[in-house]
Amino acid sequence: MQQEFSKRPMSEQLALLEQIALDSISHWGLRCKNLSLIKQRENAVYKLLTEDDQLFALRVHRGGYHSDAALLSEFSWMDALESAGIHVPQIIPCTNGNRFAVIENSDLDEPRQIDLLKWIPGAQLGSVEDGLGDNSEQITNIYATIGRRMAQLHKHSSHWQLPEGFTRHAWDEEGLVGDRPFWGRFWDLAALTADQRRTIQKARNVVSLSLAALNKSPANYGMIHADFVPENLLVDGDDIRVIDFDDAGFGWYMFDIATALYFIQDDPNYALAKTALINAYQSERPLADESVATLPLFMLARSFTYLGWVHTRPGTAAADALTPILISMCCGLAETYCE
Repeated sequence: MQQEFSKRPMSEQLALLEQIALDSISHWGLRCKNLSLIKQRENAVYKLLTEDDQLFALRVHRGGYHSDAALLSEFSWMDALESAGIHVPQIIPCTNGNRFAVIENSDLDEPRQIDLLKWIPGAQLGSVEDGLGDNSEQITNIYATIGRRMAQLHKHSSHWQLPEGFTRHAWDEEGLVGDRPFWGRFWDLAALTADQRRTIQKARNVVSLSLAALNKSPANYGMIHADFVPENLLVDGDDIRVIDFDDAGFGWYMFDIATALYFIQDDPNYALAKTALINAYQSERPLADESVATLPLFMLARSFTYLGWVHTRPGTAAADALTPILISMCCGLAETYCE
């Protein structure tokens, strides 16, 4: 029996992913001069230098996260955004016209989808892991940029007509707090104490009622990025591109704002960043006061998803490191929201 991929030693995981990436390159009629890992979280993303000195980003998708139809729908939305002037990565089709390759490996129990993107020069707008720092001008610039780009994306989403066959997951009440949330049953996380579990279950019920009361009109709900953080905006001079649409799906637009602010909520300069983001957003797209007032609701719903994420990845280094932090953040938000 094959060992579950996530249970393998990290060195084996990385070796397998690299082999899959190398095996896929011929699908684009390319020859590899150098392949280097950029990051390995959910997907493994590589920088590919070809023998004729072209640069690409090659992405090996996590197993079983998106169906082929859902991945094609992701690309369809990205195409529409690019056509509307919202710069996103360009998908490079395989030589047979397919927009991604599917690679099998005898050491894996499921095939992996792999896509190739045009290389985007530039640097990340910022990094949540580094904190906000003390430079108020820089903080304002980063989060104002996020707010403007997010508003442009949401404005497009609110008017976009879905193409036939479009399918994508939803960050709705079922996907966030239903019986089978999209990122996992967060209330079953083994690391929770009995008191923490009761707090979270109570909050889940309250959030469920709150979400059910929200409307899903195009003004409030549509396709969202769902990971709109500084790392996912690449800046090259005046060009800013939104990257990493892996989590994109249907949801309330305020969920995107909550995601952008979630991991900085305890930073001393959080209020500055939040104000910069919301003011810049409103300069591009109206945001009603009643929508802004739902931010605590979506911060709490976002916290549930992160508990679900670690719950479904037990024993991994990232989950082990993040679990106590995420539990503390979630319980704090839950207690405040349910007061």
